[in-house]
Amino acid sequence: GMFAQQFHRDAGAAAQAAPTRFVRERTIMELELKRDAIHCFETVADVTICQEETQEAIVPDACPDILRIVEVCGQACLTGKQAREGMATVSGMVRASVLYLPETGGCLRHMELSVPFTCQVEAPGLTSQGTILADPRLRWAEARVLNPRKILLRVDLAVEIRACQPCERTICQGVEAAEEHGIRQLQEEQTTDQIVAVQEKPFTFTDGVDLGLSEGGELLSLRGEPSCEESRLIGSKLIFKGSVELHALLRDADGTLRTARESMPFSQIIEVPGAGEDAECEVRVVLTDLNAPAIGTTVGSAEVTLELLAQAVVRSQRPVTMLQDIYSTGWMLEVQTEEHTMRQVVDQSIRPQSVREILETTTLVRNAIDGWLSLGEIRQSREGDQMILSAEVLITALYLDDGEELQSIQRTVQTDCRLDCPVQAVCQCWCTAPGELAVVPAAGGLEVRFTLEFHCLCLAERRQAAISSARLGEERAKPDGTQPSVVLRMAAPGERLWDIAKAYGTTTEEITQANELEEGCLPTGRMLLIPRVR
Repeated sequence: GMFAQQFHRDAGAAAQAAPTRFVRERTIMELELKRDAIHCFETVADVTICQEETQEAIVPDACPDILRIVEVCGQACLTGKQAREGMATVSGMVRASVLYLPETGGCLRHMELSVPFTCQVEAPGLTSQGTILADPRLRWAEARVLNPRKILLRVDLAVEIRACQPCERTICQGVEAAEEHGIRQLQEEQTTDQIVAVQEKPFTFTDGVDLGLSEGGELLSLRGEPSCEESRLIGSKLIFKGSVELHALLRDADGTLRTARESMPFSQIIEVPGAGEDAECEVRVVLTDLNAPAIGTTVGSAEVTLELLAQAVVRSQRPVTMLQDIYSTGWMLEVQTEEHTMRQVVDQSIRPQSVREILETTTLVRNAIDGWLSLGEIRQSREGDQMILSAEVLITALYLDDGEELQSIQRTVQTDCRLDCPVQAVCQCWCTAPGELAVVPAAGGLEVRFTLEFHCLCLAERRQAAISSARLGEERAKPDGTQPSVVLRMAAPGERLWDIAKAYGTTTEEITQANELEEGCLPTGRMLLIPRVR
């Protein structure tokens, strides 16, 4: 009997507890949300590393003793990249031709040196699946004589490093089966600019180059400057074209110094699936190796082999539907939000700047032999909504003075470019120097002229909050004898029809109909009838 009484008491308690458990289950019920998965790349590092390397070198036995070093001509090549946890590493090689006058007298001589380099940059969020984009440049090189058979070579590098990490962003679009629980949702259509592909392609090509060098002449130095002049997407294929400008310093058999320039054009294709033909492409080509007849050999028409790496970044505008806010007319909701970064292109342009400088010399200039540019770091500063881009350019020129002695002069100049760029925007910029550097004798020295192009991309960034999860809470209290079924009130300044409907658990349609409002119009200074949903 006691067991039966206890059984009935337990069963009764369970029956009374059942509705409570049902309500509790409803209060923790997660709403099923529709989500949009965005596959893209985030830039986790974008910096220019400037560093110096030094190396001592012994003059080869075949070369005479050094009297005076005239100049160092160099070329930076990219040899390796590595992405790992939080760190981007870039390695390369500087190939330098040291031009000097020997103690025994006579014409200009040279010796070839190679200087390896490695640089690292922190990139929070980068993993081994990330991609490193790199462009090493030789800012300047100099050599100092330690003794007639030994020199100290110093090279200064500017290495642009950009690390891109693939990621998946999930944005909530709306609620599944919203009508079932009286869910009202506020959605917003937006677009965001994003990197949809980061691809690279190594390629090699060989071409015959006629430098016009006769028997007994010498090739003293050779540099290659690659550039991409055109790129476009056709289907899934990214087609790009460009050229490598070869710049040679020569000495003819009679001892005359001169320069020669040759252009080696190229055209290549990279597979970029799923980007879309309306996407924007940025392709930069860097030199990884240059194989030519050994410096100093007699050259007529020779084959030059170039090894290059094309690095492509593809951007696209993508439509995005974001769930800004939700509420239920029947239930209280517990919601969580998260912020997303939305980007819009505010400027994408190439801005040429013409530069003219006078390089003052201590001696009279009889003849200009050669000249070249080295691009360093690009700095950014602000004046309100204007961005000021400042590019460091090192100009080197070789000339004969009035005593027919070969001399060298260097000058660093700063070239500025202004553009409109809102405070909330970020600017990505890189520079090229298309065309030739013109160097001519002038009063007091040398006059140099060149064009510097600033490639600018400005992206306005804003943080946008959106719903990330939602669940049903307690049931809303229904109007009874103690609660009015209609509320009379004015709209507060800046208040939306959505805000009023959400506050009272009704709908914007109910308020619009009860007050005979035009759709989307909320009058100010007027009492509104706010009916409650029954």
